[in-house]
Amino acid sequence: MVLQECDGAPRLATHQGPRENFCRPSVDVLFRSVAAIYGGRTLAVILTGMGQDGLKGCEMLRMQGARIYVQDEASSVVWGMPGFVAKAGLADKILPLDRIAEEITRATTMQVAARL
Repeated sequence: MVLQECDGAPRLATHQGPRENFCRPSVDVLFRSVAAIYGGRTLAVILTGMGQDGLKGCEMLRMQGARIYVQDEASSVVWGMPGFVAKAGLADKILPLDRIAEEITRATTMQVAARL
């Protein structure tokens, strides 16, 4: 998947390019497209998964000032994807699965309130 801007509105589209990290869909592809549109205004979340897909996308988002949350090892079935991001020092928060929704709500509510 990729995020594209069409007539000023964001739209999801399927990505038919080469596989990245042996994956299609690839989180890195998605995050690059999000970075191009939203940059540092992004809140990225990496949940349980195998491999390091998402690491390069998180690096790009971090350079633009985005926030990144990852699922903790204890609640992950596989701590590959979130683990690579956490070990690279890119995670703002490392959270158990049952706290991620609450933290997303808190972060986005604060962001909206700051604009008012």
